[in-house]
Amino acid sequence: MSETAFQAELRYQTAISIAKNLRRQGLLTEEEYTVIDTKLQTEFSPSLGTLLSDNDWTL
Repeated sequence: MSETAFQAELRYQTAISIAKNLRRQGLLTEEEYTVIDTKLQTEFSPSLGTLLSDNDWTL
Protein backbone atom coordinates (compact mmCIF):
# COMPACT_ATOMS: atom_id res chain seq x y z
CA MET A 1 0.00 0.00 0.00
CA SER A 2 1.40 3.38 -0.97
CA GLU A 3 1.78 6.19 1.55
CA THR A 4 -1.02 8.11 -0.20
CA ALA A 5 -3.38 5.13 0.00
CA PHE A 6 -2.43 4.56 3.63
CA GLN A 7 -3.15 8.20 4.52
CA ALA A 8 -6.53 8.06 2.74
CA GLU A 9 -7.41 4.87 4.62
CA LEU A 10 -6.33 6.38 7.92
CA ARG A 11 -8.39 9.53 7.35
CA TYR A 12 -11.44 7.49 6.34
CA GLN A 13 -11.17 5.18 9.36
CA THR A 14 -10.77 8.14 11.71
CA ALA A 15 -13.78 9.97 10.30
CA ILE A 16 -16.02 6.89 10.17
CA SER A 17 -15.09 6.06 13.77
CA ILE A 18 -16.39 9.46 14.85
CA ALA A 19 -19.60 8.92 12.86
CA LYS A 20 -20.09 5.47 14.42
CA ASN A 21 -19.75 6.95 17.90
CA LEU A 22 -22.30 9.64 17.07
CA ARG A 23 -24.67 6.96 15.76
CA ARG A 24 -24.25 4.85 18.92
CA GLN A 25 -25.01 7.92 21.03
CA GLY A 26 -28.19 8.50 19.06
CA LEU A 27 -26.95 11.77 17.59
CA LEU A 28 -27.12 10.43 14.02
CA THR A 29 -29.87 8.39 12.43
CA GLU A 30 -29.01 5.29 10.42
CA GLU A 31 -29.85 7.22 7.25
CA GLU A 32 -27.56 10.12 8.19
CA TYR A 33 -24.77 7.68 8.99
CA THR A 34 -25.17 5.95 5.62
CA VAL A 35 -24.99 9.30 3.80
CA ILE A 36 -21.84 10.24 5.74
CA ASP A 37 -20.23 6.86 5.04
CA THR A 38 -20.97 7.16 1.34
CA LYS A 39 -19.54 10.69 1.17
CA LEU A 40 -16.42 9.66 3.07
CA GLN A 41 -15.88 6.71 0.74
CA THR A 42 -16.21 9.03 -2.23
CA GLU A 43 -13.81 11.58 -0.76
CA PHE A 44 -11.10 9.23 0.52
CA SER A 45 -11.49 6.18 -1.76
CA PRO A 46 -10.28 3.79 0.94
CA SER A 47 -9.24 0.36 -0.30
CA LEU A 48 -10.11 -1.45 2.94
CA GLY A 49 -12.86 0.91 4.08
CA THR A 50 -15.20 -0.16 1.31
CA LEU A 51 -14.78 -3.80 2.33
CA LEU A 52 -15.42 -3.02 6.00
CA SER A 53 -18.25 -0.57 5.45
CA ASP A 54 -21.56 -1.01 7.25
CA ASN A 55 -23.31 -0.13 3.97
CA ASP A 56 -24.79 -3.05 2.07
CA TRP A 57 -23.09 -1.90 -1.13
CA THR A 58 -19.76 -0.46 -2.17
CA LEU A 59 -18.81 2.25 -4.61
